[in-house]
Amino acid sequence: MGAGVSSMMGMTGEDGGQRTGLGDLPEGCVAEVLALLDVPEICRLGKLSRVFRGAAAADLVWEKKLPGNYQYLMERVWGETDSREDLSKREIYATLSRPNRFDGGAKEIWLEKYSGSICLLISSRAFSITGIDDRRYWNYIPTEESRFQTVAYLQQIWWFEVGGEIEFCFPKGTYSLFFRVHLGRVSKRLGRRSFSPEHIHGWNKKPVKFQLTTSDGQHAISQCYINGPGNWIHYHVGDFTVGNSNVLTKVKFSMVQIDCTHTKGGLCVDSVLICPKGFREEKELHTYK
Repeated sequence: MGAGVSSMMGMTGEDGGQRTGLGDLPEGCVAEVLALLDVPEICRLGKLSRVFRGAAAADLVWEKKLPGNYQYLMERVWGETDSREDLSKREIYATLSRPNRFDGGAKEIWLEKYSGSICLLISSRAFSITGIDDRRYWNYIPTEESRFQTVAYLQQIWWFEVGGEIEFCFPKGTYSLFFRVHLGRVSKRLGRRSFSPEHIHGWNKKPVKFQLTTSDGQHAISQCYINGPGNWIHYHVGDFTVGNSNVLTKVKFSMVQIDCTHTKGGLCVDSVLICPKGFREEKELHTYK
């Protein structure tokens, strides 16, 4: 492999002359080629030589990897008064690729590096939950198993209704929405994970109804039984499509089980995840319809 790379970059030939290799290409030409590749490939090739390193840092490469409305994303995350004009496009991409909190820390956004689209995580603190102010029914409990370090825990209730909304300029594309929930109360004892099934009941009586609507008229409904005690599960609510990244899209979502013939309890509600449809980590999500 070393010999191959050396010949690519330009080494002395058998006749003593200098061979021409990729390392002799103009930096601008290399940048145009790198712009066609995935981000991980750009980073790997940027280690080949000085020319490739310079090309891999070029604004024209990274501007093509950023969403078309990346300036809106910067304003939403950092605020309009926070000037970031001195950042290169690569620095902007690197910053947006990390989890960034906004809206008082109740929401988190990051770029998905393969698609260049965004992922959004919304904390249960931002939800509208029926009975949340009555400690007989709900409590917020701390846990290291949430990115927000806290989840809403249901002890017992007749009328189960959890909902929320977000208004955002999503980059063009199709997105999937998931609720992340856990049957049983999670905790840590002596450094080891444990969960209590004490309050788990009522979820096998009737399915929970999941729903999402958008401001442009899209609508999705799914339902399933909540199961899998002791495990965090992402329940797929539905998908929606964004055609104009410069227009605000309001997405409303909910999960309800309002049959008052029985109570239900023992459920942790962590967050809602909005990610590009087919998001590579979606393989690891437990989805139910």
